Amino acid sequence: MTAAAQGRLRTIIERIERLEEDKKAVMEDMKEVFAEAKGEGYDVKVLRKVIRMRKQDKAKRQEEEAILDLYLSALGEL
Repeated sequence: MTAAAQGRLRTIIERIERLEEDKKAVMEDMKEVFAEAKGEGYDVKVLRKVIRMRKQDKAKRQEEEAILDLYLSALGEL
């Protein structure tokens, strides 16, 4: 491996390591926010679901909700 390739490899590895550290810090921050929300009486499981739903395309979310309703109706759950 050339010196240039070794240097490039080291740079890539170091960038990934920094990103891993950033990721860990963000996850800790999120954990604190969820704990704060729980302390204020919010249901953390539902908050996570709301966040996941907000990431989805509106049409895709509506389609999934319609299918869910259909399945629940077929099972006599609605």
